[in-house]
Amino acid sequence: MKNEGNLGIASAILAAGLILIASIAAAVIIDDSQKNFSTQNINKITDEILDEITNYIQIKDIIGKYSIINEKRSIQKIAILIKPLIPQNINISDLTIKLQNEKTITILYYSGQTEAIEAYPLFEHPIWKNMTNNSFSFIVILDRDKSLLHHNVLNDDLAYIIVRLPAEFAIKPNRSLTVTLFPLSGIDRTIILDAPFCTKQVVSFE
Repeated sequence: MKNEGNLGIASAILAAGLILIASIAAAVIIDDSQKNFSTQNINKITDEILDEITNYIQIKDIIGKYSIINEKRSIQKIAILIKPLIPQNINISDLTIKLQNEKTITILYYSGQTEAIEAYPLFEHPIWKNMTNNSFSFIVILDRDKSLLHHNVLNDDLAYIIVRLPAEFAIKPNRSLTVTLFPLSGIDRTIILDAPFCTKQVVSFE
């Protein structure tokens, strides 16, 4: 169901982009005699539209891990599996993440840390030890050309964004957290994480 939803959203974005580009082309034809549009302006607008479309980040999976925080059971570690809709160079250094609950909002920035999963369990990877509560890092699942690992460039890669939530944003059972991904260019992605009431330590967000 999740993959079908992603495919539908991606198709809608591509269709909207093509319609918008076609509209610009029609405007050029209509107004060509008045010279209201220059080739340079048309190319700039088209490039901006294509940039927004091709920098779309798919969310493939979201999982979390319960911990005991202030004597209460809450999800503090979350991992969001992402992949570009279309193979395109996206600089992850420019990505920011907004966390919002019913009380407050905070912004997270890239920590500069990206490491391969190797043989480690996801939530026991050594990278977690170096993380702070105001940043996020990446655990790479697939990176054939090492662009993400060595150059902070996401192209055709598959990686988890990992976040250790600040205590005030830890998700208690039957509570929720709104997470928004803000690429420098491209379309923002907002997801609402509802913590399931579950006896398992590691849980999937539906």
